[in-house]
Amino acid sequence: METTWRPNGANVSANCSDGFNKFVQPLWQIALWAVAYLGIVLVSVVGNVAVIWIILAHKRMRTVTNYFLVNLAFAEAAMSAFNTVINFAYAVHNEWYFGLIYCRFHNFFPIAAIFASIYSMTAIALDRYMAIIHPLKQRLSSTQTRMVIGVIWVLALLLAFPQYLYSSTAALPGRTVCFIDWPEYNTVDFRKIYYVCVTVLIYFLPLCIMGWAYMTVAVTLWASEIPGDSSEHYAEQLTAKRKVVKMMIVVVCTFAVCWLPYHVYFLLHQFFPELFEERYIQQVYLTIMWLAMSSTMYNPIIYYCLNSRFRAGFQQVFCCCAPTVNKEELLELKSPRYLQTQVSRGVSARVVHSLRTHQNPSVFNKKAATAALAPPPRTSDLSKPASLARLSSRHKPSTGWEREPELIG
Repeated sequence: METTWRPNGANVSANCSDGFNKFVQPLWQIALWAVAYLGIVLVSVVGNVAVIWIILAHKRMRTVTNYFLVNLAFAEAAMSAFNTVINFAYAVHNEWYFGLIYCRFHNFFPIAAIFASIYSMTAIALDRYMAIIHPLKQRLSSTQTRMVIGVIWVLALLLAFPQYLYSSTAALPGRTVCFIDWPEYNTVDFRKIYYVCVTVLIYFLPLCIMGWAYMTVAVTLWASEIPGDSSEHYAEQLTAKRKVVKMMIVVVCTFAVCWLPYHVYFLLHQFFPELFEERYIQQVYLTIMWLAMSSTMYNPIIYYCLNSRFRAGFQQVFCCCAPTVNKEELLELKSPRYLQTQVSRGVSARVVHSLRTHQNPSVFNKKAATAALAPPPRTSDLSKPASLARLSSRHKPSTGWEREPELIG
């Protein structure tokens, strides 16, 4: 993860010994790679900025999950804009043109951005888990969500700080290189320990957490039913929740597939550096790096394909597609009144489930996970038990977007 993070996968110390640069490509190869990498930057920056605008410009979209999506979009757009092209230029020429300060930033920021990206996805997975498995427990407030995002970035910067601290440049005959000058100890290989820890923390650990959360949620949504609840509203809520979870599972799987070769590559490099001295390794590195960097451009495409409100938002952003905007989707995207109606219906469903659980716990105890999907009670039922009014007041949602029953779907 050196110089996003080690140029060409080549051994920097070996290259530094004589200044000879054996990783020189013909012009046509450079042109093809340039088109491929510039395509990533264009799609990623435009798409992720559009995602941020869609969420922040529409009250209907300002939800807990969507604020984590804003953080995810910001991290990916920033990494694409500030690192992809520079990393490509260095990987192609194996010569650093941008000075010591940017060398440090270039080694430091990608780890922080990847950490922020994957832990934003992890936060979304845990939020979906709490919303569906424990629907009556209090959800994150707006202040708590901002605090979680802040903590994610603080931890990301701390994890990446060694990359900044030990980054350096070296002037060789005819060229300059940017590399990480790790301290050497007789008993401890700090570099290997650091990269193993980074790989676990920004890839394997969060993927395990998300896998567990989404597996539990999927079993609940696709394999569970509430006895007697087959109303149209119940079916609509169930379908909406399934769509949200399905979209996020696609996002996580895409991220995992794109970054797996990259992490394997650098782990191999730490333990078997002799494999990376051949000239062909440059093409291998450029391919693996392109796949990893391309992960920053897929999420806006996934949102457009799998979410009607994001689709309407993208069609608003790109005026040439405006005539195809579905009026109903556009109304849902903009209308706060529609949101308030949905919130009321969701809260009523939770209240009814709570009463049923107290009345017949043997039947409904195992179904608490899908209680938020239950249909609203009949008006005649609401007027009967006096305890319902008291229970409703206890579960009345606070103002703001932290209590919205369905977030992006």
